[in-house]
Amino acid sequence: MAFDAGMLACTLSEIRRCALGARIEKVYQPERDEIVLQMRSFEGGRRLCINAGSNNPRIGFTTHQRENPQNPPMLCMLLRKYLQGAKLTEVSQADFDRVAYLGFDTRDEMGFECRRYLVVELMGKYSNLLFCDGDKKIITAMRTSDLSLDSARPLLAGMTYVLPPAQDKHNPMHVDEQEFMSIFSDMPPERPCDKAIIAAFAGVAPVVAREIVYRATGHTDTPVRYCFAEDIAKEFFAVINSIKNDIFSPCMVLEGERPVEYSFIKLTQYTGLEIKDFESAGELLDGFFVTRDNQQRVRQRASDILKLLTNAETRIKKKLELQRGELRECEKGSEYKKYGDLITANIYRLSRGDTLCTFDDYENMREDGSFPQINVELDSRLSPSANAQRYYKRYNKSKKAKIELTKQIELGEAELEYVYTVFEALSRAETPTDLSEIRDELYRSGYASKMKSYAAHKLHAPVIMEFLTPDGMRVLCGKNNVQNEYITHKLAEKMDYWFHAKQTAGSHVVLVTEGREPTDLDFTTAAEIAAYYSKAEGSNIAVDYTLAKNVKKPSGAKPGFVIYHTNWTAYVTPDAEKIAAMRRK
Repeated sequence: MAFDAGMLACTLSEIRRCALGARIEKVYQPERDEIVLQMRSFEGGRRLCINAGSNNPRIGFTTHQRENPQNPPMLCMLLRKYLQGAKLTEVSQADFDRVAYLGFDTRDEMGFECRRYLVVELMGKYSNLLFCDGDKKIITAMRTSDLSLDSARPLLAGMTYVLPPAQDKHNPMHVDEQEFMSIFSDMPPERPCDKAIIAAFAGVAPVVAREIVYRATGHTDTPVRYCFAEDIAKEFFAVINSIKNDIFSPCMVLEGERPVEYSFIKLTQYTGLEIKDFESAGELLDGFFVTRDNQQRVRQRASDILKLLTNAETRIKKKLELQRGELRECEKGSEYKKYGDLITANIYRLSRGDTLCTFDDYENMREDGSFPQINVELDSRLSPSANAQRYYKRYNKSKKAKIELTKQIELGEAELEYVYTVFEALSRAETPTDLSEIRDELYRSGYASKMKSYAAHKLHAPVIMEFLTPDGMRVLCGKNNVQNEYITHKLAEKMDYWFHAKQTAGSHVVLVTEGREPTDLDFTTAAEIAAYYSKAEGSNIAVDYTLAKNVKKPSGAKPGFVIYHTNWTAYVTPDAEKIAAMRRK
């Protein structure tokens, strides 16, 4: 899954084809390690995403809208100063390395024409983004290095940019067939051929090396000794020539709905898995990385929420287990009453100092007319009547405890169900604002003592998800309990329709009628959205729906909890791609 030199060549080819000559309208920095350039050319507007993070470094066009911080970072402000209005005039790759040059024609502070460069290094944990002048002198960098830390290649303002040290490998773009045969003959015979290719040539990702070997031999792990040099060379140069001629076939390998691999060439080595082709590298990168990036960033930013919820879940489960055990003990209350009755009925036979007595169980007569025997323990320090009262007190105590424990167990189960709804909301969080809403909800729901570093503050109106059905009706969907309450009790009109997955945690969904009568397709679409954004999985998911006026919130209930008594139920199977295509916000 590495963004190798071939994939970089593919994305740069697309940038040259679609954006060369485009002007920079806006510069955004939604994340610390990500820059987005809003461009406009004769073909229209495009967004170029440059991610120089250690996890998923890449460059390519994107259609995904990210939430930007209210206060732009210093790097973003500097790029806005120098690049807004600049024209993209150069897009090149450093040999066959994972380094890209983006050259911009702009004007300096005095109004004279000048050239600026963005240098993008996509090298895993060493990825970086540098802003340089026309002589490749560094103006600033996303990550700078001290002279004492990297004396061979300092990355400081004023220093001339130098490429990363070259690897001791051959450049595949400059190798001819005769030289390839010589290199192949020197490869260790017992070594898998794909690993030998990676070790010999720079910029070749493992998936590409495996594909070359698979096309030549029918297997991905064939040793060098069992490979014919002519066949390997044929497939090797087929890949290299496609890069030289800007002929790319972006594709992604899917296991179910989970993306597992991608490449700039058609992958044939994955049998039994779906291969999805894309018209552009930008669409491929969006499809592969957007969801993955969101999940990773949400996990990082929501670690405190996740820890709080996990601890709460463990605490509630442990408490419920103890309470249910005590409730089972309370079931013995009827036995305590029977013991008290037996002692009272046979009190003439007992005396102080007795520790055990045996009585006939008159309530359970056998078929032969005899009675089973019951052994009752007595406190030798108490009189017979005091022993009877002791058992009656136990009976009364267990009766009261049973009522209170039942009530506490219901409260515990309700709180646990609420925690699960927040877990579900956390899995749907997409932006820092979503996480802030969840933190505020937990703070106001009684978890303030466990959130010592958080202070409640006034939140703006929630930014909810909005969809458009094929028949043109709006559908509103909440991502957490704060948004659920907002659309259900603030936005929904009485004659709008409200949807929720049956008996499981999930989003509140409102079909906005605006005085019109929804079609069957509108109802089905809204039900599919409610099923998709819920904890339910599989097919034929039950979704309850009713008029919004029938949905009420009980007094004192947790956020997002509602009741309704009149409803219909639909059974639907949601389709992720269909729902994503209908989303407008």
